[in-house]
Amino acid sequence: MSSARDDDAALAEAHERLLSGRIVGKAVRESIQSSWQRCNSMGLTADRLHATYTADVDIAGKLTHVARPVLDQLETRLAGVPATIFLTDERARLLQRRAGEPSLNRRLESLQLAPGFGIPEELVGTNGIGTALVTTGPAFVCGREHFADAWSGLACAGAPVRDPFSGQVLGVLDLTCLHLDADPTMADIVAAAARSIEERLLDGVSARERALLETYQNACGVGVAQSGSPIELLDPRDRRILQERATELISSGRTGFTEVPLRDGRAAVLLSRPIGHSSGVSGFSVEAAFPGEGVYPLLSQAPYTGSPDTDPGVPCFPTPGPAVVSAPRSPTPAVPAERWLLAVGEPGIGQLALHARQRLGLIADAGFRIGTTLDVSRTAEELTGVVVPRFADFAAVDLPDSVLLGEEPIRVDGPLRRAAIRGAHEGAHLYSVDDVITFHPSMPQAQALATGEPVREPRLSEAPGWIAHDPVRGSKILGAGVHSLIAVPMLARGTVLGVVSFYRSKASGSFEEDDLVLAEELVGRAAVCIDNARRFTREQTMALMLQRSMLPSGMPAQHAVEVAHRYLPAKTGVRGDWFDVIPLSGARVALVVGDIVGHGMHAAATMGRLRTAVHNFSALDLATDEILTQLDDLVIRFDLDDQRAGKADGGIAGASCLYAVYDPSTRRCTLGRAGHLPPAVVLPDGTVEFPHMPVAPPLGVGGLPFETVDVELPEGSLVVLYTDGLIDHLGQCDVDRGLAHLLHVLAETARTPEEVCEALGALLPADPSDDIAVLVARTRAFDTSQFASWDLPSDPAVVSRVRADVNAQLAEWDIEDLGFTTELVVSELVTNAIRYGAEPIQLRLLQDSTLICEVADGSSIAPRMRRAHTTDENGRGLFLVAQLAQRWGTRYTTSGKVIWAEQPLPGRSVQ
Repeated sequence: MSSARDDDAALAEAHERLLSGRIVGKAVRESIQSSWQRCNSMGLTADRLHATYTADVDIAGKLTHVARPVLDQLETRLAGVPATIFLTDERARLLQRRAGEPSLNRRLESLQLAPGFGIPEELVGTNGIGTALVTTGPAFVCGREHFADAWSGLACAGAPVRDPFSGQVLGVLDLTCLHLDADPTMADIVAAAARSIEERLLDGVSARERALLETYQNACGVGVAQSGSPIELLDPRDRRILQERATELISSGRTGFTEVPLRDGRAAVLLSRPIGHSSGVSGFSVEAAFPGEGVYPLLSQAPYTGSPDTDPGVPCFPTPGPAVVSAPRSPTPAVPAERWLLAVGEPGIGQLALHARQRLGLIADAGFRIGTTLDVSRTAEELTGVVVPRFADFAAVDLPDSVLLGEEPIRVDGPLRRAAIRGAHEGAHLYSVDDVITFHPSMPQAQALATGEPVREPRLSEAPGWIAHDPVRGSKILGAGVHSLIAVPMLARGTVLGVVSFYRSKASGSFEEDDLVLAEELVGRAAVCIDNARRFTREQTMALMLQRSMLPSGMPAQHAVEVAHRYLPAKTGVRGDWFDVIPLSGARVALVVGDIVGHGMHAAATMGRLRTAVHNFSALDLATDEILTQLDDLVIRFDLDDQRAGKADGGIAGASCLYAVYDPSTRRCTLGRAGHLPPAVVLPDGTVEFPHMPVAPPLGVGGLPFETVDVELPEGSLVVLYTDGLIDHLGQCDVDRGLAHLLHVLAETARTPEEVCEALGALLPADPSDDIAVLVARTRAFDTSQFASWDLPSDPAVVSRVRADVNAQLAEWDIEDLGFTTELVVSELVTNAIRYGAEPIQLRLLQDSTLICEVADGSSIAPRMRRAHTTDENGRGLFLVAQLAQRWGTRYTTSGKVIWAEQPLPGRSVQ
């Protein structure tokens, strides 16, 4: 071991070989190799391991109380030694941390080694505590023997602490120091301290049990299950099955044996026999033996003897006295000589304990297995799965449609729908899932719904009212052996949600009075889960409706791009993804996608607010970077408002947006992003790339400017905008892989936006874990015949010449009918630019779905429309433009501003 600890380089090389799938070699101890292989098979990586915190750890529980004096002595003994003592529970959750010097403790805190944190092997890899629990024996891990890189500077020695009566591991005592301070005696020290804790645990065992245990150990010399025994080397589930079977044997009060199959194909033989004490205490012990290690002599000394009340499944041991001459019912098996104690106890107490444990076990399983999802039907199925066959042979859950749809249950005395049913066998003739049932008032289910109290029918054959609704089916149910019924109303927060029916067959006997309490407990737990699922379904439905109402219902009319889109909402928890196509002045168009991190109503509402804000800022013709800046400020205000209002779900950390503006007259696309992935561009020749865009933080961070990039796009190029849900799915949560997959799909896809959406849609799941929004635009470009421009001097005399040129252009376009109004608009805008603006001055006419007139100048001073008085000689220009044009406005550029006005074309409808 010491050579392995000293040769860190060899260990590091062996670790790399393991991670790359090669043979590790002999440089690593076998126990460490086994742990590494377990960690590797669970998908752990050496650089991504961390402890998890659990708030409900019982830090001051029984184990801590019993261990306190031992820990005090050990801490005194280690005074001045740079080592830390840990005590954990059976799940590797830290209960106590003692001693240690400051630098070591700071190192441990950086690894989250503090009370409440759990460090099982499956989370943090090979370590003294987690590995000791997995192997149920001492574990010494030093330096690079740790699976995690962050732990390689430590040395850990852990020893399990067992219940001295049952052998069950209750926790681990561990001693940890720096790698360079490691000492081989650490393992001996911690093992001795663990035994001291076990001795103190034995003091808590009852006097009767101590007497039985003392008699057993002194009389037969059978070992209690310890480290290295066959029992401790078993799978934990096999050990639990053996313990349960041992309790059943003790509660039966019979001498005998039984064979228990194990998961690895072997079998264990459990031997039950009476023991007694001089004080008069009597009971039974159960030993575990494993075939293949010699023969247990007692079983070969006498023939089988038994009695009529003996359990046929548990044959008897020979008893003192004359042999009974009778042929055995089955041959006596050979049992190994080496045996290990599983349990001792008294039959009467054992029967009550077994019955109580079975019920508690059922309730505990219900707590773990019911309500794992926020789905009403699935929760109903989980309830039936828990109770069949452990409590009932058949179980059915009936709910009104309103509950299944997430609505408030207005009434449950009408038709109910069968949400789930499970049976121990087929052919009981009970209603199936999705069947609609109306319970007759005389039926137990109807009585339970009406009174809110459970109803028990011990013998259905003597209760004719339960088949009044459907006598034919009822007769078939009785004929199939269904014998007893409990109907329990499903109540949650004072509301009746439905009814649960439990059935037993004749072989299982009738339901007893105390079964009502257990049935109510099980249904009560399920009812809360179903109500939570119902409320979640309602909130999900409302949020989805809100989200859909705030998404575009159709694409607006524009001629700059051809668009197609797909939107796939998440299966659970409505998110805040959105997309938009916004027509802008000058025949331009804005393409937008965004994502609000979070889910539910808050995310959907915030998405609607941001989408509205984008439309408003776009209507102001703000530049791309300015729009992102305004959105950033808006999200910050949203967060502040939520904090002031004390909203628990407030805070929009990570709202992202990609904003692109395409101008078909110049074929240039201006791109800006805030915490969003860049768009993909597919050129007409098939080239696919992601434009290089400056990185910017998400909306709501504040303090940093947003930058834009201009990209020239040939006509027919595809611009693909998307949210991160698409990349997460394509790359299985690996961004680089997802982006590469997207490029591959786009390179192989035909050139229309709809075909791209179909190709991507074929790769997407029906119920994604996150919203997926895709917007695909194919660019168009203006023909040179669709626009005309004039560079103008700053001279009022040019206005008359411009009017003539405009009339000539309108005649060429065959829209002379617009000549009069266009002359007035051009005259006013050009005169305004010459008088109040600055050079350079340019006039441009564009023929799109409307006639667009634009006058650009080098001044950024905003024009102001006002109502002139009758005595004013000017001030009527913009007012006149507003009256003549369909729309008009101002947008700012890097070199000045543009004043524009639109007029509808003759014979074309106004969009």
